[in-house]
Amino acid sequence: MPAPRPARLLAALLATPLLAGCFAADSDPASGASADGSRLRVALAFPPAERLSPYGADATILSRLGVTEGLTALDGNGSATPALASSWRQEGSRGWQFTLREATFQDGSAVTAQAVAASLTQAARAKPAPAALSGVTLTAEAVDRHRVRITTGRPDPILPLRLSSPNLAVLSAKAYGAKGAVDPVGTGTGPFTLKKVDGSSSATLDRYDGYWGGRAQAAGIDVRFVADGTARTNALRSGDTDIAEAVPVAQAATLAQGTRRETATTRTTSLLLNFRSGPFEDARLRAAARAAVDTSGLAKDVYEGHADRGAGIYGPAVSWAEGRHQKPVGRAEPKRPGGTRITLATYDNRPELPEVAQVLKQQLERAGFRVELVVREYSRLESDALAGKFDAFVLARNSLVDTGDPVAVLASDYTCDGGYNLARLCDKDVDRAVAAAERTTDTAERQDAALRAEAEILGTDAVVPLVHQRVLTAVGRSVKGLLLDPYERTLIGTGTRR
Repeated sequence: MPAPRPARLLAALLATPLLAGCFAADSDPASGASADGSRLRVALAFPPAERLSPYGADATILSRLGVTEGLTALDGNGSATPALASSWRQEGSRGWQFTLREATFQDGSAVTAQAVAASLTQAARAKPAPAALSGVTLTAEAVDRHRVRITTGRPDPILPLRLSSPNLAVLSAKAYGAKGAVDPVGTGTGPFTLKKVDGSSSATLDRYDGYWGGRAQAAGIDVRFVADGTARTNALRSGDTDIAEAVPVAQAATLAQGTRRETATTRTTSLLLNFRSGPFEDARLRAAARAAVDTSGLAKDVYEGHADRGAGIYGPAVSWAEGRHQKPVGRAEPKRPGGTRITLATYDNRPELPEVAQVLKQQLERAGFRVELVVREYSRLESDALAGKFDAFVLARNSLVDTGDPVAVLASDYTCDGGYNLARLCDKDVDRAVAAAERTTDTAERQDAALRAEAEILGTDAVVPLVHQRVLTAVGRSVKGLLLDPYERTLIGTGTRR
């Protein structure tokens, strides 16, 4: 086990920018709003896949709508910043103490150290483990009413970053039911409280007037989950919605001037090949699939210039990785597919993905594979993908959304025990490289270790980076104060209004 870290190295890790750019707010949130405010109408691309549990992909729905918060948050430079915790300090190599601000849950109960410890304990026990806790064990206990101590199983130099994850949102005791069920309705701490969820079609939120960060300017949020990207864009053009996320690139030119926002993100679209079962257990067939894929036209043609050609797991928005990707390690020699049948799946919530998959299908068939293409909504695909029911999967993944730390996504997505390992990758050299990166404290050395692990991962050919995306959001002319960030964790804040 590594020796305790010098404080100066930890400070550098938590203060050094991980990204280029910063959060974009459309205007000063303190400027003119009526006493009660108007309700915001929002069209989101992804309906709940797991009944809005904070432990899976639904967590970002809650954070983007201002329902939930963690002890910390990320600023525009990728550094940990106060949220429910006003400050923190390290105690030895494995312990941290967090001091809480005065705040209340949306059910009126106080945010105490006991409540925080109980909430984090529930997250630590969740099965499967939240992506933010992949490979990490922690215990939380109250020191007194306003201080909570968190101890990790091994030294974790990025714990303040990790606790910013939407997966580790703090909820009141009422949220937790039997058999691990979690209900965020009325139990969060954010400026908006979830009042009603109508399955996968809509949700209703009201302003939470007791929010510690000040009263929101919007009276509430009316959310519709609209998987079809053209329908979302049309709703903005017709005035039926105020904000529409994930605008298809083909629709961008149809939006009136001033109603489109483009945000550079840490999202990478990749082809994931099933490492553990089916044809792609064979490293030589994975190599054949990787060799068949030509990414040169995807960014220009499918994404119409609103993306960059895939360079690795980390894209151009991760500034320190730009131009520093290492050559993949230990790739196998391709072999002829010889008519091997494979199933390629993706989802249509992000409208470019089916087109990307269609291009890949053609390329793979030219190489000698026989390809069946499956396209569904994400909520109807995730469980099958995690269970390994597809041979290949096209995924758009924000590499820093879980923790803001470049190593965490490697642990959650590409190690044997990773909780979001859609490639089902399990390779001892990859696990060893990721573990070495996790143990590294110094910022520059941790980045170097992450790039070495990336080279090991890409060397397995279980992951083929395709493009690095920029996200388009349609915004009504009257909307002010929208929060757009490279991690795609935020959207609506206290100053968002119309």
